[in-house]
Amino acid sequence: MAYGMKLKVWGDYACFTRPEMKVERVTYDVMTPSAARGILEAIHWKPAIEWKIDKIHVINEIKFDNIRRNELAGKASVKKACQIIEEERQQRAAIVLKDVEYVIEAHFIMTPQAGADDNEAKHLDIARRRMKQGQYFHQPYFGCREFPVNFELIEDDSQMPESFYKGQTVPLGYMLWDIDFKNNMMPRFFRAEMNDGIIITAESEVF
Repeated sequence: MAYGMKLKVWGDYACFTRPEMKVERVTYDVMTPSAARGILEAIHWKPAIEWKIDKIHVINEIKFDNIRRNELAGKASVKKACQIIEEERQQRAAIVLKDVEYVIEAHFIMTPQAGADDNEAKHLDIARRRMKQGQYFHQPYFGCREFPVNFELIEDDSQMPESFYKGQTVPLGYMLWDIDFKNNMMPRFFRAEMNDGIIITAESEVF
């Protein structure tokens, strides 16, 4: 059985990086399902549950901004345990989203790793309580750690904000759906379309 909820998330900036852009960061027009899953996992995740994204509601008008960000030239590794930040810092341009707001509709399912003490009601209660109280395991963010997420549980449909794109159909092209961790970290994509400000990810054909 699936147990679902709605979570409003918003922030000043977001960057859901297109993987085909190798040098400079360029964001997708909207939040990806994998980024939405990452937000929920930051709030509540255990091996006993797996989050599934059903819909993403795009509330605010899609707006872009050009910024410059500090990034490291290389990645940390065992062989390179000590990094001198000042020597490896690089400034890179990025096209990001600004003034974003979404509603994530999602549910979780129980996994084979669920123990005797795990049950649906327990995890539903924990997730809802943490969302209400603004608690998280680590700060959720919109694609990059410097873009933190504010969030609020939506209790019923009367609290649903209206989308800027109500009454519109907006094709968004191919988007990253998620990473298949069970299949050699293979990226999966889908053809995204926004109707009335809603992207239905649960019914999407993934390839």
